[in-house]
Amino acid sequence: MKLFKHIFWVLYRIWFYILVAIPIVVLFPFLVISILKESWYPFFFKIARFWARFILIGMGFRIKIEHEQIPERAKSYMFVANHTSMADIMLMLVTVKNPFVFVGKKELAKIPLFGFFYKRTSILVDRSSLKSRQAVFLRAQRRLKQGMSICIFPEGGVPDEDIILDKFKDGAFRMAINHEISIVPITFGDNKKRFSYTFFSGSPGKMRAKVHKFISTEGLTIEDTKRVNAESHALLSSQLEAFNA
Repeated sequence: MKLFKHIFWVLYRIWFYILVAIPIVVLFPFLVISILKESWYPFFFKIARFWARFILIGMGFRIKIEHEQIPERAKSYMFVANHTSMADIMLMLVTVKNPFVFVGKKELAKIPLFGFFYKRTSILVDRSSLKSRQAVFLRAQRRLKQGMSICIFPEGGVPDEDIILDKFKDGAFRMAINHEISIVPITFGDNKKRFSYTFFSGSPGKMRAKVHKFISTEGLTIEDTKRVNAESHALLSSQLEAFNA
């Protein structure tokens, strides 16, 4: 039985990467065209949302999204969520319809095919470099002026398996306050169970996301960063407990 489970998990992981690659290969010409100009990013975003849904459905995940508040199409936001799974990027793309740009670690740019487009459409950061972290602010500012939103996983990485929700870094909240955009906290309830970074794990099943009421940054200053950070963390922590009850 244990051997059968290990074989299943290996094949399940391989199937995931096949699903990641198929739409990229098939839609490659359209993807390349969509990244030629930054102003064409909304077109790329639509393809990315199709790619993400294709993967999640192909993996046998039953997606359920609950909204306490729905983002307005003409506004920019800071989307933040817990980070536990390789499927977090896909679920975020399916959950959010407003075109947004990921701020993520530069290591993902090394993934074949996916990395080619990731590094050309996302804001990459080397967390060990102060200069790189400072450059993120300027690139995000340009994207916000173009009408885009920003998405950051504020844990700053994937926590250990025994940690339900790690401490949040201040960057996302400081950026939201500086640009006076609302923070949209989102809780992913099942991603660790469905497809964590632990190789021998994962299975088809439900995949829930809850979009919480937005946190306004209007009238806030940098001194409010820690408070907003703590408020967001408490909100996601409470929802994760509810999901697992």
